[in-house]
Amino acid sequence: MDRQDSTSTLDTLRAAIDRIIPADDFPGAWDAGAGDYIRRQLAGDLCHLAPLMDAGLASLDAEARTVAGCPFAALSPDGQDRLLADVEHGVVFTSWPISPEEFFAMLVRLTAEGYYGDPGNGGNREAVSWRMVGYDPRLPQEVPSWRETQREVVAPEMRSPDVPRQ
Repeated sequence: MDRQDSTSTLDTLRAAIDRIIPADDFPGAWDAGAGDYIRRQLAGDLCHLAPLMDAGLASLDAEARTVAGCPFAALSPDGQDRLLADVEHGVVFTSWPISPEEFFAMLVRLTAEGYYGDPGNGGNREAVSWRMVGYDPRLPQEVPSWRETQREVVAPEMRSPDVPRQ
């Protein structure tokens, strides 16, 4: 992405990734930091992909303007979903400098990385997705052992014979 991201580019990115991982009981992709992750990666290790992302986001916005008469970010959520589904399958009406299918796959992959990855990499703000799926990042020695949990969870008559009785 252009390191001087325009407002329209950021609006398009935000709208697209929030349709890939929309908010429900947990934050959507943008509020969970996936956008920050994507921008950080494209400014660093994945800088070779930045021109492709820029071209894809500009093309997505141009596609929305052609199909619906407004920018992608201004479409309804259903309209955004339909347009993203078309892009995913390469059904586009404008000229794209990048394969629409490849752009969509890259956008989904980077969004998922930013949403589900280690917060230390710049996404998954406050480990929201880890809490959502019940992931406990503590090291094994910090997590109660199976035997310890059996003492608390399993009824005495259901315990394995090698678990000490209380």
